[in-house]
Amino acid sequence: MSKLIPTQNVPDFAVPMTDGGKFQLSQRLGENFTLLLFYRGLHCPICKMQLRDLQHNIGKFAKRGIDVVAISMDDQQRASKSAEDWGIDELMLGYGLSEDDARALGLYISKGRPGSPEPTVFSEPALFLVKPDQSLYFASVQSMPFTRPSLDQLLQGIDYALANDYPARGELAQAALA
Repeated sequence: MSKLIPTQNVPDFAVPMTDGGKFQLSQRLGENFTLLLFYRGLHCPICKMQLRDLQHNIGKFAKRGIDVVAISMDDQQRASKSAEDWGIDELMLGYGLSEDDARALGLYISKGRPGSPEPTVFSEPALFLVKPDQSLYFASVQSMPFTRPSLDQLLQGIDYALANDYPARGELAQAALA
């Protein structure tokens, strides 16, 4: 698993969308940021709540010049069922993220538990803010499904960052030499 470093380039990737389109990071960079929300998939009730919350707040992100997309490793059938069952009709919903792309993005990968509705392999949640130059500004990468970042707090942080030209933090890839 690689670890993405703020201020460094986020690897380009592409996934199909439930609306029939395609999302490619390098082609969909927002005015101020692109918010990439990686979710576990149809089997996750916490993801359902998070995606509904994100869809409810999508206008707040758009007003700040932020394009928003939610992406999973689910196949088309599972992703379409998520969109339909969860009432996701305004939020861009990508599916089919490859395990290689998930690992290149530094996502944690889990295997499905026997007898559960989990797919064989899926990524754990993550949330990235990517700047228009495709560099990483913010990352929250999780190894478990619970304790997701608050979207209200994220919006407050974005407002502060935009108003104060606040730099990306965590940008030192190695310990600084004395």
